Amino acid sequence: MSCAGAVASCSLWWLRTGAPRPLAASGRRIGVRLCSSGMVTDNINRAVVHRILRVDHAGEYGANRIYAGQMAVLGRSSVGPVIQKMWDQEKDHLKKFNELMVTFRVRPTILMPFWNVVGFALGAGTALLGKEGAMACTVAVEESIALHYNNQIRTLMEEDPEKYEALLQVIKKFRDEELEHHDTGLEHDAELAPAYAVLKRVIQAGCGAAIYLSERF
Repeated sequence: MSCAGAVASCSLWWLRTGAPRPLAASGRRIGVRLCSSGMVTDNINRAVVHRILRVDHAGEYGANRIYAGQMAVLGRSSVGPVIQKMWDQEKDHLKKFNELMVTFRVRPTILMPFWNVVGFALGAGTALLGKEGAMACTVAVEESIALHYNNQIRTLMEEDPEKYEALLQVIKKFRDEELEHHDTGLEHDAELAPAYAVLKRVIQAGCGAAIYLSERF
């Protein structure tokens, strides 16, 4: 195995097992109520939960727009059904976070119109490089999201794993599905995209900025 391959394997193991940095946040705690989904909505750290849900809602919305852009270009190609399958899962993710935003009364990020345009442009732009470009985008984005979900899992585990059990189950499930998308991208020649390493770094830098901004605004 090459050095790069070994690093990639270690990185994937780390993402799957999770050893992330905690998400720093503080907030007031308030008295215990369960919603119909089994989520605890009272006596929680609202600042942490609102921050998690706001950024995850924005991220899943952005992912939907990326896949919409890819399908606009490659929908009728041989890889169209593969992209559609991943997009359908992202639609389910977004639907769930839409529900949780209402349950916990969370304000969406004010940047939603921006992510609408940027997400579609990123999906369509990388798809114009061919299926390899689209899959390289998928690998970069899904790896970033999985890392981010691992950070959130660590944060909630440190807060109170029993209290946040239902939310943890949602995040873990979605994390695992994002990693499946990551693997699908690699299986469909993502690494053959033009300037793959550079493209991946640029996209992941953008993902990092999007996460930072969506958590805060």
